[in-house]
Amino acid sequence: MTGAASPWCQRWQNGRQTWRHASAGGFDASRYDVDDLDETTAKRFLAAHHYAGASYPAALRRYGMIDRVDGQLVGVIVLGAPASSKVLTSAFPTLEPYTEAVEASRVALADQVPSNGETWLLARVFRRLRAAGVRGVVSFADPMPRRTATGQLVKAGHIGVIYYSSAGAIYTGRGTPRTLTLLPDGTVLNARAAQKIRAQEQGHRYAQQRLIDLGAAPIQPGQDPAAWLAHALQTIGARRVRHAGNHRYLFRLGATDRDRNRIPIGLPPAPDRPRRPDL
Repeated sequence: MTGAASPWCQRWQNGRQTWRHASAGGFDASRYDVDDLDETTAKRFLAAHHYAGASYPAALRRYGMIDRVDGQLVGVIVLGAPASSKVLTSAFPTLEPYTEAVEASRVALADQVPSNGETWLLARVFRRLRAAGVRGVVSFADPMPRRTATGQLVKAGHIGVIYYSSAGAIYTGRGTPRTLTLLPDGTVLNARAAQKIRAQEQGHRYAQQRLIDLGAAPIQPGQDPAAWLAHALQTIGARRVRHAGNHRYLFRLGATDRDRNRIPIGLPPAPDRPRRPDL
């Protein structure tokens, strides 16, 4: 794989990505259930398998995909609250953010799930969300591959195949372009984590420890946190890279097409869906 997303289904095992070709099939819906998931279990699954590790979104709802044969958790979807409510209100201007409109923040299936399990899981989760009063979901696909400082691919670029393969998906183009701080292990130090360090806000210890684990010296008593952050990033060889924006998909949830069509969207559908990840 060189970063292409289609026609491959991504799986996660111990922080590494594996792949299933969509044509392989083999998915047996009768073998699986979907159930509500507690925060601790969702975090543990994602930390163990997803490339983002212990990085975890602000979760509103969590659902697990359960293998009926052995009761094992084999997939997790986290519906979360984006950092800005505008992500939701710009997409669904008539829906209440965080209650009637949410973001699909994480989707991860374990290595043993056959291909085409994602669309089944999304459909079941959307049914549960609708029953809970959620009417709109915003989903993003990140088209930029991530590589370590040594060139190892740790995350392929995605164009949202599992989203536009799902019924009712509306592609609305890209989100806001931004500059990323890419760490040597291929993960991103997001702007919110950096601000926690500078202001020593709740959660700063975890963000600092990520940099220390990558080779930065521990912060010293009385040291200016902003100056420490700048020096730490330089020491470990963090890179600043330009990101053209994630691909954005909208889902209107309703029992019928008529119900769904009654939900206004605030973003125009894009004429062409993406065909390949970014370089």
